[in-house]
Amino acid sequence: MKSILFSCLLLVALGSSAQSEKYLAAMEKNLHAFDTAAKTTADYQMLANNFERIGDAEKTQWLPYYYAGLALANAGWADQKLDKDANSTRINTFCDKAEALDKNSEIYVLRNMSATQQMLVDPQTRYMTYGVKASEYLNIAIKLNPDNPRIYYLQGESMFGTPAAFGGGKDKAKPLFEKALALYKVEKPKPMWPNWGKERTEEQLAKCQ
Repeated sequence: MKSILFSCLLLVALGSSAQSEKYLAAMEKNLHAFDTAAKTTADYQMLANNFERIGDAEKTQWLPYYYAGLALANAGWADQKLDKDANSTRINTFCDKAEALDKNSEIYVLRNMSATQQMLVDPQTRYMTYGVKASEYLNIAIKLNPDNPRIYYLQGESMFGTPAAFGGGKDKAKPLFEKALALYKVEKPKPMWPNWGKERTEEQLAKCQ
């Protein structure tokens, strides 16, 4: 009996190890493509589909769903003709799946980007809905991890793009970019965790000088 039990445990361990290796290989391949190959809306949508398949197969990892949503968020920023509402609906679905596995600030940063894109379709009429949501998401992100630099980078972007007459402008954005950059310099993300935004922060901070 002990021999049979040991054999079963060994098979479970080996199966788990093989699954982890397969997961890591799939993630590394698609993250590399994210950094080097993704340029068009079709590229981003293909990556989103790839990450979704990884998440559905793995079932216990939040990162594939996060990166599926991030790929679509990148498409939303890059493609002005993209249906932002449909795109954001899908991003939010990925956020829901990721949050069911691990509630963390990165997911709420992604929710912020999704809501911001919907707001920017028509800021005047949509601010009270999506603009308020975007701000609420970052407030939740701060509570979950106040040391996440992407929070302050996105706050800086929002201030940078808001006219001074409405409470924004370079002077308001500068301290936010400075805070983000300081946090980027000490950030030590776990393997495969989000680490984007530092270069863009440096570029925007230079424009605030």
